[in-house]
Amino acid sequence: MSSLVVEQTWLVLVDLLTDLKNKGIDVPTSINEDIRLLRTSINFYKADTTHPDMMKELKRINDSINSIQDQLLNLAQDVSEKYYNEWLEKLKKVSLGEEIYKTSKTKSRFMVGAPPGFNAARVTLKEPLAEERVQDIAEDNNLIIEFVEDNVIAIYGHGDNVKNGLKKIGSFFKDY
Repeated sequence: MSSLVVEQTWLVLVDLLTDLKNKGIDVPTSINEDIRLLRTSINFYKADTTHPDMMKELKRINDSINSIQDQLLNLAQDVSEKYYNEWLEKLKKVSLGEEIYKTSKTKSRFMVGAPPGFNAARVTLKEPLAEERVQDIAEDNNLIIEFVEDNVIAIYGHGDNVKNGLKKIGSFFKDY
């Protein structure tokens, strides 16, 4: 699967931001913060693009992209008209679905599918635990525990129950 248009746009904006800074242009720090938050939002969206609530997330992402893009293009226009047009052309290409930057295919670490109102935790164990032990902890603490991999578990439940379950799982690995 090729990367999303919003992801490609984000990559162009990061490249433009970097280039502006390299040219000595004073870029407001709020743009750096907004770009970081935007990346997190894109990763969250990519975790499950089919979920109905993600349409709202995509709208929010596009609004953020437009705001950052406007600010950066205004700064680019201050450099020169030619410079501005070069970046505008890159943004046009990605908006038409062209992939300018290659993206790595990394699996999202966001936990999706947690029941509404539940807290969630993901734990990477030092060594695999017997499934029976994990299920006992789940039953004792009213938790849902799923094995993501042999040494990675996902824990779902109410706040204090998750904390207690994590403490009990952690007790198996204390070094005495």
